[in-house]
Amino acid sequence: MKNIFISICVLLVVSSYAHAETLYRWVDKEGKVHYGDKPAEDAIKTEQRKFSAPTSFGDDDLSYTVRKAKQDFPVTLYVAANCGDICAQARAFLNKRGIPFAEKILATKKEIDAFKATTGGNGIPALTVGKSLLSGFEAGKWNDELDIAGYPKFAPYGSRPVPPAVLKSEPPAEAAP
Repeated sequence: MKNIFISICVLLVVSSYAHAETLYRWVDKEGKVHYGDKPAEDAIKTEQRKFSAPTSFGDDDLSYTVRKAKQDFPVTLYVAANCGDICAQARAFLNKRGIPFAEKILATKKEIDAFKATTGGNGIPALTVGKSLLSGFEAGKWNDELDIAGYPKFAPYGSRPVPPAVLKSEPPAEAAP
């Protein structure tokens, strides 16, 4: 019974998105512009406009300060597949502060070796803020680096626990001294 109810709810939500995605713009005989989900029969000029479903935690949701910091000093969290609680704490720290970040999971031996060679150690979790690399999770140091980069000290609208983007790129370049 519970599964049927959930299935019906999902179908209703999906069908409402499908119905709401198409919008028509048309001009009538008097030259007035109208918008609606169906164009009038006597419309002179009709245009169909499609809208995608809303995205969550896109750059449009971020303040100018955060977008600027993200552009100038992108944040990447490096974790290992078996990292455990410390990596979860690091991820929660970034989410609580409202920092938009990408996450790179070092899963293969090749990725781990490349990371060790690039960073000179095996401090996981690691954080890059722009070109700066911080190995190991130390909230004080991470806060200082994020403050210097111009990120706000706390999430303006509270914590946003959004799953970060997972990168498929190589480990960070060597940090500047």
